[in-house]
Amino acid sequence: MSDDFFDRPAPLPEPEPAPAPPWTGPPHGMLPGAVPLELVLASNERAAVYIGRASVYSTGLELEVRVLVRGHDLDPSLDGVYHRPGRGSTYEEMLRFGIEFSDGRKATNVGGSWPGTEEPQDPVLWGMGGGGGGGRWRQDFWVWPLPPTGPVGFVCEWPAAGLALTRQEVDAKTFLHAAARARSVFPDEPTSHPGGTWSSYGIASTRRRPDDPDH
Repeated sequence: MSDDFFDRPAPLPEPEPAPAPPWTGPPHGMLPGAVPLELVLASNERAAVYIGRASVYSTGLELEVRVLVRGHDLDPSLDGVYHRPGRGSTYEEMLRFGIEFSDGRKATNVGGSWPGTEEPQDPVLWGMGGGGGGGRWRQDFWVWPLPPTGPVGFVCEWPAAGLALTRQEVDAKTFLHAAARARSVFPDEPTSHPGGTWSSYGIASTRRRPDDPDH
């Protein structure tokens, strides 16, 4: 029997990286414009919810949300992005967070589904991962698309911590000006890479106002 019975296989061509849709995460190879929001959404003697900064790209923005709690009887993990029936905090217990554009479109961390490959009609709020311990938690969220002009509302509610429904607003110009400062450092590469910006942790959730005629 010949020693070369098994022919060496020809090398397979490397697959071309396919761009990921912009609603699934920040564009690859782009440095964002930074906005130090330092926005306290809500606080009391038991807990505080805070947005530290926003990293703004040409397609959307990434928010850094931080939570502090006193004691050990509260779950600060913003686990709405992971929420499933029977897993983690119940809806009544969970820390709920959302964003609303000036045109009434909104997205929250309650429920929702994977954004998918078809462009969503409504905004996307996507959990990009987080972590913490000892009464602290940091959660990054991807918000797509950039907001239209007008106020951008940030809303939270946490009944388990005694935090009632609270809303703070930021002028969209803050983010739009930062988006203009974003710059591409790898213009010859795809805007996004699957696996680099697609997160397996989060759940996108979109909602319209109840009085929206298209709802």
